[in-house]
Amino acid sequence: MIVEREKKMIKVSVIVPVYNSENYIEKTIKCLLKQTIKDIEFIFVNDGSSDNSLKILKKYELKYKNKIKVINQKNSGPGGARNAGIKMAQGEYIGFLDSDDTQDPMMYEKMYEKAVEKDFDMVVCDARVIYPNKKISIDSGINKDTFSKEEIKKHMIYSYAVIWNKIIKRKIVTNTLFSKNIWYEDIEFLFKLFPKISSIGVVNKPFCNYIQTNGSITYTYNNKLYDIIKVLDNIVDYYKKNDLYEEYLPELEYSYVRYIFGTFIKRMAKANDKNKYKEAVIFAIDRVRNNFPNYKNNIYLNKTGMKNIYLKYFNKFISKIIYIKEKNKMN
Repeated sequence: MIVEREKKMIKVSVIVPVYNSENYIEKTIKCLLKQTIKDIEFIFVNDGSSDNSLKILKKYELKYKNKIKVINQKNSGPGGARNAGIKMAQGEYIGFLDSDDTQDPMMYEKMYEKAVEKDFDMVVCDARVIYPNKKISIDSGINKDTFSKEEIKKHMIYSYAVIWNKIIKRKIVTNTLFSKNIWYEDIEFLFKLFPKISSIGVVNKPFCNYIQTNGSITYTYNNKLYDIIKVLDNIVDYYKKNDLYEEYLPELEYSYVRYIFGTFIKRMAKANDKNKYKEAVIFAIDRVRNNFPNYKNNIYLNKTGMKNIYLKYFNKFISKIIYIKEKNKMN
C-alpha cells in the first residue's frame, strides 16, 4: 500500500518584487534566509530587470529549492510583480517586502505566533526607517489588538499605510490584487482590504528595516507623484462600486485630505521647479474641494492636534511655508 506523503504546510509566504536590484538583492536574500520560522517560502518576482538580478535569484533558487521560488516576467511595476507572487503563494499568511529591505531574524516567527494566537486576519509590527544619514523608529499606528469594525475604521486613518510591516491571511489577499505600473499601489491595496478585515493583531517590536535610498519615492521628485491622486480616486471608486462609500465616508474623506495635503504636497515640495509646486498646490486644493466640498466638517479632522489644523486650513500661504521647510530638510 502506497501512502501519499502529506504536503508540507507553509505558514508564511513572503513576496519580493525585484527590478534592477543586483547591488543589494543578495543582502536581502541572506537576511531572509536567517528567519527563524521554518515553514516559510520566499517568492522573488523578477520584474523585467536588465541587470544581473535574475541570475542572482536563480543561483539562490537552485541552492535553496525548499524555500526560494523565482518568477520571471515582463515589467509591470511592483503591483504587477506582487500579483504574480500572490498567485503562486501557498502560505497561510502572506507578507510583502521590497528588494532592499532587511528584517530581524525573528520577524515572521513572532508575527505568525501572534496571528494564530487568536486567528487574526492581519498582524502588524513596528519598524525602523533607515535614511542615508539617520534612523527613525516608527510604530505601526495601532497600539492594541483590534476586533471591532469601528476600531478598524480608525486604523484606516491612523495606521501606517504600508505593506512591509504586515502579514495577512492569504484567503483574504487572494481576491484583492494590486494596480499595475503605478506608485503608491500599497495604499490602494490596503484600503481595498480594510472592509474585509475583522481583526488585527499587534506586535510592538521594530522588526522591519525600511531602507530609504536617494532614489526612493520619499527622496525623489517625479511626475509619478501624481499617481497618488489616481490611487485615491481608485479607492473612492472601489468603495462606491461595492456599496461601501456611505459607510466609510468619514474615513475616506479624511484619508483623501491627508494624502493630498500631506503626502502629495510635501513630496511635490522637493521639486526643483517652484512653478511645478505652485501648480500642484492649486491642483490639490481644487481636487479636495471638488471631491469632498464639506471636508472641513469631517469628524476626524475636527479632533485636536497640529496635524489636523494644518490639513483643515491648508491654503496657498501655508503651502509657501511647507515649501521652505521641505527644502531646508534637503540641504
